[in-house]
Formats: sequence, structure tokens, C-alpha cells
Amino acid sequence: NISDTYKTSAGSSHNNFSILAKIVKHLKVRHQTGETQPLTFDEILDETGQTDIPARTKHWLNYEALRNNVKIDVVNEDKYIYKPEYNIRGKNSLKKLLERHSREGQGGIFLEAIEESLPNYQKHLEMMSDSIVRITRPDKKEIIFSKVVGLPDPIDEEIKNLWRSVSVEGMNENKIQEYLQKHNISSMKNINHVRPKKVNAVSPTKRKTSKKSTELRHNAHLAGILMDYDRNQ
Repeated sequence: NISDTYKTSAGSSHNNFSILAKIVKHLKVRHQTGETQPLTFDEILDETGQTDIPARTKHWLNYEALRNNVKIDVVNEDKYIYKPEYNIRGKNSLKKLLERHSREGQGGIFLEAIEESLPNYQKHLEMMSDSIVRITRPDKKEIIFSKVVGLPDPIDEEIKNLWRSVSVEGMNENKIQEYLQKHNISSMKNINHVRPKKVNAVSPTKRKTSKKSTELRHNAHLAGILMDYDRNQ
């Protein structure tokens, strides 16, 4: 029965991805608790309690699913380890990452990304409390910024609320300028926009075609008749 075959195939596929999700979650938890030692495929199955899965599923996991998963790194061809969003090992590497984001104008980093990447992240953030700024967005997501020299400490709540509420979507430059002036925020001015020089297109030179002068012979069709007439004279 085609319907039964489809249901069996769909159920098997769903089960395979459930097994994969369990493995990825297990490797993530290991990373977050500081266990960074890579595991073989058999060790992963043993730690996740999935040693009795079918051989076909094992082959798919070991040679396709895990190797092509963006959250998994393959070590020495036969071991696996979790791949976090950022490669940070402690307070110093996190501080450098935040400073680089600030320096390059990338802003802050989501707390959930730090939580995923850095084992015992809360302890490190507490140790860095003097050099970071924590802001919670309206959607409850928290962002960590490197503290910029010159900002008030602590940052005034009014400034935080303004940062959360400001939106420039759909606004032109004049409206943005008015908004900044209204809130006593300076903006960049006198930016020279370099316009590309217009290059006048040169029309291709017209080639002069010499016309061969042609002699028009009038009454050419009478030539033979005239010659006969002369002979008869």
C-alpha cells in the first residue's frame, strides 16, 4: 500500500531527525559545562542512550547528518565536537570580542550567543561588570556591549529607553536630522558626496564613403539602331 509506505517513510525520517537533535543538544550542553573533549560516534550514542538505533540510521548520522551540520565540528576525521557561534574560552577572549565589535561598528552581542559559546558565561560576565553594558530589548532579548570611554556610568535610564524606542525605518535624511536635533543628538555634517564626472560620449566617426561617379548614358538602347543608320547613309 502506497499510503502505508509513505507513512512509514515519514515516520522514519522524523525519528532520524529527533535522534540528530538529541545528539546536537547533548554536545551543546557538554560545551557549555566546559567539556570540550571531542567524542567518537560510538561514544556519542552511548552517552545519549541511543546505541540500539538501526544500522541504516547510524550510517546516515555518522557520514551525512553530523558531518554536514553547521553546529558540529569534525575532529581528526572520526570525532565530533560542538561548534558555538563564537570561539571564546574565557573573560579575556570575550572582552576582546566585544571591543572588536564596538571598534568595527557591529554593536553588541546577544546574551544567548555568549551563553552558547562560553562555558560558565555568567561568572565571566560578573567579573567584567565594570567594562560592559547590558541592555534588554522590548522583546526581552539582552545584548552585551563593550563600555565606550566617555559614556556616563551608569547609563541614564532615559538614554536606554530612547535607544530601545528609536526607529529610522522609512525615514528620509531630513526627518532623521530633525529627530536628532529634537533630542539634542549631534550628527555628521558636511559630508562631501563625490559625484562621478560625466564623460561625454563621443559619437563614432562617420566614415566617408566615396561614391563612384557614374556616367549616365542617355538613349543607350538606341545605340545599335543609330550605328545601322550611319552605315546606310
